Amino acid sequence: MSAPATTAAGVKIKRVYDAAQQSDGYRVLIDRVWPRGLSKERANVDEWARELAPSTELRRWFAHEPSRFQEFRARYRAELDRQRGRVQELRRRAEAGPLTILYGARDREHNNAVVLAELLREGSA
Repeated sequence: MSAPATTAAGVKIKRVYDAAQQSDGYRVLIDRVWPRGLSKERANVDEWARELAPSTELRRWFAHEPSRFQEFRARYRAELDRQRGRVQELRRRAEAGPLTILYGARDREHNNAVVLAELLREGSA
């Protein structure tokens, strides 16, 4: 059984390996590489926004080490600041209906989707 998706202000966070649900609304994957062992049909994504994923350098530095998450958050937000137009598009989508940000990481609390969802919920890019 999978953990429930996180939700607030029309933005949900969900692991891409979890089953899609009608309530997910628009599903956008924000990983730079396609999730291992997952078919496109099973992933059921509406959009794969690679450009919103952390840079390869940042992803490798972070290495999903929880002790680095605060610094990862700051660095990733700086990268997202250079993608303001795309972030605004996702914010508009979330305002229009449910938006689910998908990620592949095992850690449900320390990942790029958590950071992007925070940014979208803040209402400013």
